[in-house]
Amino acid sequence: MTPESVMTLGQQAVQLTLLVSAPLLLTALVIGLAVSIFQAATQINEMTLSFIPKLLGIFLALLFAGHWMVGLLLDYMTRLYSSIPYLVG
Repeated sequence: MTPESVMTLGQQAVQLTLLVSAPLLLTALVIGLAVSIFQAATQINEMTLSFIPKLLGIFLALLFAGHWMVGLLLDYMTRLYSSIPYLVG
């Protein structure tokens, strides 16, 4: 196994991690921004106000994007396991 192949595997893993986590992180970001704008407009300073909307938003994002996320992970793992004989030899 060459250092280049190790770096390629690491790069693919980081890219996959970013791609899979993006829908959840962007959902939490958008909901957090909307709640903070609402809090600034109404001058309600409650820290726990954003928890339930973020929880529901992430649940909905998992509901809609979960199949795609699992498909990406399964495809990566299948490619990784099928390439083991070529990486060892």
